[in-house]
Amino acid sequence: MNIYTILTLSKKEWLEIWRDKVYFTMAFIFPFVMMTVLGFGMSFDVEKMPFVIVDYDQSDLSREYSHKFISSRYFDYKGHLKKASEADELIAKAEVRFLLVIPPEFSKKLKQGKPADVQAQIDGQFTYRASMVKGYVSAITAHFNSKLMQDWFAKKQGLSKQELDAKISPVTLQTHYLYNNELKSIWSTGTGMIMLVMLVAPAMLAALGVVREKESGSIFNIYASTATPAEFITGKILPYILISYINISILSLAAVWLFEAPFKGELSLLLVSNLLYVASAAGIGLVISTFVKSQAAAALIAMIGTMIPAMMYSGLMMPVASMAAEAKIEAHAFPAMYQLEILWGTYLKGQGWQELWPNVFVIAGFFLLYWTVAVLRFHKRVKS
Repeated sequence: MNIYTILTLSKKEWLEIWRDKVYFTMAFIFPFVMMTVLGFGMSFDVEKMPFVIVDYDQSDLSREYSHKFISSRYFDYKGHLKKASEADELIAKAEVRFLLVIPPEFSKKLKQGKPADVQAQIDGQFTYRASMVKGYVSAITAHFNSKLMQDWFAKKQGLSKQELDAKISPVTLQTHYLYNNELKSIWSTGTGMIMLVMLVAPAMLAALGVVREKESGSIFNIYASTATPAEFITGKILPYILISYINISILSLAAVWLFEAPFKGELSLLLVSNLLYVASAAGIGLVISTFVKSQAAAALIAMIGTMIPAMMYSGLMMPVASMAAEAKIEAHAFPAMYQLEILWGTYLKGQGWQELWPNVFVIAGFFLLYWTVAVLRFHKRVKS
C-alpha cells in the first residue's frame, strides 16, 4: 500500500467532513448526548419512590411502623390518605408507586400476640422496580418485627440487647460488595454506555461517509484512480478512527466527571483498547457501506446492527454466563463484550494488562477481520 495515497484519501475525507458543518457537529455531539441520556436514563437504582399511607389504626404502634418507611431513603413520603380507594387514581397517574395500608386493630392484635396483615399495593408496570420495592418493604417489615420481638423478650425475661441478639439472630450475615461498595448502578451503566455509544456512532459515521460518495457520484473518481481497494478503505477509515478516538476519550473522562465512577486500573490499557475498539466499530460501518447504496439504509442497518449486540449480548443487561448457548455465540461474535469487560475491569475492578490483555488482542482481531472484509467487498467497478 502507498502511504502517500492513503494520506491523500484521508485528507480528502477529512475536508468533506469539515465542510459539512452539520455532519461535523453531529459527529462530536451525538456520542456525548447519547451517553448522557442513556447513562442517566438506564439507572437501575430504586430510590425516592413516591408512596402514600392509609392508616386505619391510628395508634402509636402503627405510626412507629409508618415512620420506618417515611424515614427510609428508598421512599418519598407523599402523605396520608383516608381510604385506600383514593390511591387508585394516584397510582394510575404514576404520581405514587406504592400504597401502604395498615389495617384496623393493628396495635391491638400485635399486643395480643396475633399476626396483623399489612397490605402493600405496588405499581407493577415496571417489574424490576416493583420487585425492588417489594424487597425494601419486606426488609423494613422484618426489621420492625425483630424490634417487636426484642422488646417482648426484654420485657418478659429482662434480657439485654446483646443477649437478645444472640437468641433471636444467632447467625449474623455480614455482606461486603466487591468493586461497587455503594451499589451505584450508574457506575456500571455509565461506563457501559461508553461501549454501547462507541460501537454505534463510529459505525454510523463510517457507513454514511462511503455511501454518501455513492449517492453523490464522487465514488467514480475513486473507481478511475490508481488507488487500490486496501488503500481506499484505509484512507477512508482513518478520519473516522481519529474522530471516534477523540469522542471515546471524552466519554471516558465523562464517566468519572458525570457519573462519578472510580477509575482503578491501568490507563495505558484503556487507551489502547479504546483505539482498537473504535477502529473495529468504524470497520463495521465500512463493511455495511459495501452492501448498501443509500444513506438511509446505511444508517438504519448500522444502528440496528450495532445497538442490539451492544445492548443485549455484551453483558450490559445480563451476564453472558447466564445467557442461552445461542446468545453466548452472538456475544462472542462482536467486540462489545470484550470492551465492556475492559471498561468494567479498569474502572471498577482495578485490573490491567495482566488480566485483560487477551481482550485487547481479540478486539484487534475484529478490526483486522472487518477491514479485510471491507477490502474484499469493495470493487472498483460499477455494479449492476
